[in-house]
Amino acid sequence: MKSKLFRISFLMISVLALVATASAQRRIDRGERRELRADRHEIRSDTREVRGDRREIRQDGGERRSDIRELRQDRREGASQGELRADRREIRADSGEIRGDQRDLRGDIRDRRGDVRDLRRDRRDARHD
Repeated sequence: MKSKLFRISFLMISVLALVATASAQRRIDRGERRELRADRHEIRSDTREVRGDRREIRQDGGERRSDIRELRQDRREGASQGELRADRREIRADSGEIRGDQRDLRGDIRDRRGDVRDLRRDRRDARHD
């Protein structure tokens, strides 16, 4: 009997706590909800873009490594100085491009992180206003 009484009282307290927290949360008005949804979509598209950029940088790095491998092979085979110079120039340009892409990616990640922070702050403010 005590166990059944305990279970019932525990269930009632749990339901009461759920109802209290649900009623304590303020409804977010339609315009604000639309803005928050747009922010979430923007963050999601930024995330996809960052993933694509990472994939691109990884592929470019692989291509650069294969160019280096080819340069070493050409050097072993005794290719002309002009050909070797052109290969080195291409590798240098690819390296600079990869560095620039990584710099841009870091900036995009920083911006996305700020957007997420702003979204959380806006959502919290919308609930407490």
